[in-house]
Amino acid sequence: MTKPAIKIAVNGNELRFEPTLEAFNKLTNETTPFDKVAPTTNYLRRVVHKDDKKALDDALKIPGAVMQLAGAVNSEFQGELDIEVKN
Repeated sequence: MTKPAIKIAVNGNELRFEPTLEAFNKLTNETTPFDKVAPTTNYLRRVVHKDDKKALDDALKIPGAVMQLAGAVNSEFQGELDIEVKN
């Protein structure tokens, strides 16, 4: 079963993202303490709906947008996780 696209409005333009576990894990593996923006930009470009690539490129010209967008997409993708440490 395919999850529905995550829809995010950016300055009046709706962008659709279709993240996968593979793409999310690749982002995690590529991100380093000294390189966060490039891997995150690549991730967003990998998971954006093909018809929304131009609108994404426009949005990414805004300072800080790449991290805000990735945060919003990943927050929806990951969902809630209830973790409890027991002794």
